[in-house]
Amino acid sequence: MSENIPQFRELGLSEPILQSLQELGYETPSPIQAESIPLLLDGCDLLGQAQTGTGKTAAFALPLLNNIDLSSKATQLLVLAPTRELAIQVSEAFQSYARHLKGFHVLPIYGGQSMGQQLRQLQRGAQIVVGTPGRVMDHIRRGTLNLDTLKALVLDEADEMLKMGFIDDIEWILEHTPEERQIALFSATMPEVIRKVAHRHLKNPREVRIKAKTTTVDTIEQSYWLVSGLHKLDALTRILETEESDGLIIFVRTKTSSVELAEKLEARGYASAPLHGDMTQALRERTVEKLREGKLDIVVATDVAARGLDVERISHVINYDIPYDTEAYVHRIGRTGRAGRKGKAILFVANRERRMLRSIERATRQTIQQLTLPTRELVAERRVSKMLQQVQEALDSEQLDFFKGVVTDMRHQTEVDTVDLAAALLFLAQKDRPLQLKEEPVRTREPRQRDDREGGRDRRDRGDRGERRSREFANVNMQRYRLDVGREHGVMPGNIVGAIANEAEIDNRYIGHIKLFDNYSTVDLPEGIPGEVLQHLQKVRVCGRPLKMEQVPGGGEQRPPRRGGQGGNRRREGGRDGGHQRRPAARTE
Repeated sequence: MSENIPQFRELGLSEPILQSLQELGYETPSPIQAESIPLLLDGCDLLGQAQTGTGKTAAFALPLLNNIDLSSKATQLLVLAPTRELAIQVSEAFQSYARHLKGFHVLPIYGGQSMGQQLRQLQRGAQIVVGTPGRVMDHIRRGTLNLDTLKALVLDEADEMLKMGFIDDIEWILEHTPEERQIALFSATMPEVIRKVAHRHLKNPREVRIKAKTTTVDTIEQSYWLVSGLHKLDALTRILETEESDGLIIFVRTKTSSVELAEKLEARGYASAPLHGDMTQALRERTVEKLREGKLDIVVATDVAARGLDVERISHVINYDIPYDTEAYVHRIGRTGRAGRKGKAILFVANRERRMLRSIERATRQTIQQLTLPTRELVAERRVSKMLQQVQEALDSEQLDFFKGVVTDMRHQTEVDTVDLAAALLFLAQKDRPLQLKEEPVRTREPRQRDDREGGRDRRDRGDRGERRSREFANVNMQRYRLDVGREHGVMPGNIVGAIANEAEIDNRYIGHIKLFDNYSTVDLPEGIPGEVLQHLQKVRVCGRPLKMEQVPGGGEQRPPRRGGQGGNRRREGGRDGGHQRRPAARTE
């Protein structure tokens, strides 16, 4: 393979897809993408061997999405994945790449999800279907998934499907596809059974093999925090307060997140600034120079902006948003621990992103240790310690005669003792950055134990889950809001939950009923959401559209305490009202 990796613009992708890639922070294709995209754009069958985390989803999604006929709602591309988690992940990737493609629809289908909801969505039409083999077979047998118009089929992680016993199902599905169709098969390993399937069904396939080269240095201490309970910003604050750090780089996915997170950190008293690809070169250089000189302590950066960044004082890299692939992760944390120096890398991992965490561990050949979040008490202790240090420095080096006189006058005028007066002055001095964190208990919830094979069910009792949700909504007054995005825009309830939870910092337990309609949706939220939060949500984009939230007069209700077995359980997902299924959230800007 040539050492000169082309840019995405040189590969022949359409302008709307290139625009999406730019917004997502993609700059240079990974090796698997650079080799696979031109072949798939030309209609070749492809046999790709690459590890998870090398960017193979984009390697097949971008060119095959490029070839979709948006004027037809018929199914043109089918992607088979071994697990529901991967099916959702691939579906969300397509949605992100297609954000500027009008009339585009992608549908994930898998076991354990409401069949009724899937049937309704299939009837409305989706150009791309991403599913697990068993559920795809169910729909083919029912006649609800028609493959007559299929142009291409992708077998993602074929070796995993082999291990899970899906190989016969895959053969059956392949036999029900049109004779003239394109096939791309991707597998980390290439056992003989997979090769036989490839030789039987692929026509003159081109082969692409990519060996994972990503490794990390021993001088970098790596850890991760499993996102749960606290908002990410609160967790980040605790880490920043308790880690002995010098310069930091915090990585996010989008330029919007870069600006917003830097502003929030500035408001909390941290010397921080954004660094993203839309900044002028001169401004980027000034920002990096400030970091180098110690005038800035934190840079919130996108992958594109941080390429080639080498600042000696960077002691920590924090992956606030998990990267899209392992190579990006290695590149990110390589900003610290350079030239033999020690460094720390901290990764925030949402429950649905554990798969990428495991991919990173495999690619780096290192186990990443789970981080225990610092307690409120420890944060308060560190802040008091820093305050004491500042007081001592003032006592040692500042002229305090004027201030001594002011304190003496205050004590006489208020007729309080010196300790009470000092406490009041300290309270005023730290009011903008309190020594004590706001009382906010950490809610740590164990991830659901699922059977990774499609059709698996949560192992916890459904009645317990219904009673738990009833307790969460006890006596909460809800207000209904209208959102300017609906089924015809490809929205799913999980997209709405993710956008509101991430952007408004509302725990998803307090996001109520979601109803999907053709060109709009409604969602119930607790009353009393601050005006500035609602104003921000107006601009948040889901499926390429701003939410434009507005209250529905008279909408919402009070949630009284309920008990399991007495009407306490919420309506089953996928009910008559359009469904309230909660899926992992799609990325939003």
